[in-house]
Amino acid sequence: MGRSLIGGLINDGYPSDLISGADIDDEQRAQTHNQYGIEVLDNSAKAIHGARVIVLAVKPQAMNETILPLRGIFSNENPLLISIAAGIRLDDLARWAGEAVPIVRAMPNTPALIGVGATALCANTKVNDTQHDIAESIMRSTGIVTWVDDEMLIDVVTALSGSGPAYYFYIMEIMEKAGVELGLTKEQARLLTLQTALGAAKMAMESEHDPEDLRKQVTSPGGTTEQALKIMQEGGLEKLFSKAIRAAFQRSQELAKILGGDKQA
Repeated sequence: MGRSLIGGLINDGYPSDLISGADIDDEQRAQTHNQYGIEVLDNSAKAIHGARVIVLAVKPQAMNETILPLRGIFSNENPLLISIAAGIRLDDLARWAGEAVPIVRAMPNTPALIGVGATALCANTKVNDTQHDIAESIMRSTGIVTWVDDEMLIDVVTALSGSGPAYYFYIMEIMEKAGVELGLTKEQARLLTLQTALGAAKMAMESEHDPEDLRKQVTSPGGTTEQALKIMQEGGLEKLFSKAIRAAFQRSQELAKILGGDKQA
């Protein structure tokens, strides 16, 4: 995800010589440098020295141990921190980095890797208007951005768009299998399923109608689509999906309590 942000910024015209990174893995450092031409160090303190903005693109379990050694730099230089680690609350980030540090919490999803991501942002009270715009500009380089004022809504975003690609992949998986069972080749079923998903999403994005209206428009009375939707509705698909998203939301809240401790598992 960190590399996707680097690529997005460079594609937007941001100078690569003004971007630096840090990674403990030799292979990852070489790959990032070769791909984007930026300086990538094995020392985080050297990489962030003098930076106006620092993106914390590390696993949630490693956030505490990543931030604490850099606390002095954060306190002295007061950069904007942008965390893309799922489940780490603003209060916990501030407790580790310093209470005066401006912090934005971001919840992107995996399509950001190809420039069509969806990201929600939430800022603490130390973030000023300029930093607000900078954070939005950085995350917008990989897709669409929306701000939430209540940090609890980040857990909703995690359940909806953060985990959402997996839901669509699962539906695609089911559709492909059904097509093969009914006689299509695997290649045919895959191609038709993927293009149908792409076309439906594009129609929904470009239409002035909401998904319910679009569904009704393609559902002819007594037709094949109506019959298929009837089976889904009778099977309780809507309630099942709602229950699944609520379960993801609740798990996001649980993980925040686990990951917010001073000692990471």
